[in-house]
Amino acid sequence: MVWPRYIAYFVGISLLTWLLTQLEISFPGSLKLHVIMNPSDQFGTSEFSPIEIIQPIILAACGLHMLWVAEYCPSQRPIAIPFGGLALAFMIRELDYFFDRYLLDNFWQVLVGIAAAFVIVYTYRARKRLKIAWARIWPSPGLALLFAGAVIMFSFVRLVGHEPLWMSLLGDDYRRVVKIAVEEFIELLGYFLWFIGSIEYTYQARAIAYKEPVPLAKRLREQRRRLKSGKF
Repeated sequence: MVWPRYIAYFVGISLLTWLLTQLEISFPGSLKLHVIMNPSDQFGTSEFSPIEIIQPIILAACGLHMLWVAEYCPSQRPIAIPFGGLALAFMIRELDYFFDRYLLDNFWQVLVGIAAAFVIVYTYRARKRLKIAWARIWPSPGLALLFAGAVIMFSFVRLVGHEPLWMSLLGDDYRRVVKIAVEEFIELLGYFLWFIGSIEYTYQARAIAYKEPVPLAKRLREQRRRLKSGKF
């Protein structure tokens, strides 16, 4: 049944958001949205915030769901692999501060470029199978949620989190931490939608895979594997 999952999504997101907000209310500054690492740092960083830590974890979970679909639902592989590549690129982008600080400056851009190039090349080469896979699964609540999350992350949060907007709204009372808080919470919402979308897409892809007839060659191969494993 679908309803228990959606109730779980609602309760889980509400509980996590409540915990984050109550953490800051009870212990001011605990969200670490504006941390000054050294005296010469003018802007500070929010990379050590619990919100920023949760985001790559969500993206890793989304990528694992897409990896599972690519492995066990072959007909949906042309969709799952690009979405998995996007999740990887987003995760690298979220960890850019740590790549710059502890590994190599701007190295994260190279990694994002590699992931993006892979997604583009694979999507182009598999464009015919992508159309077939899309036709098999659409309309899809999971893909709709993935699209909604992408709109928030790619467009909405960039416009609403634009610093000149908040400088204009707050005037002399402008504080950068306010802008960062709004931006990060909206971004977290986009990742929540991606997480739910990846789960729902996985359920739908799994249902399609079970409905599809298993080729004779695959059945024989699995039978040989079972017989071989039964000898030991």
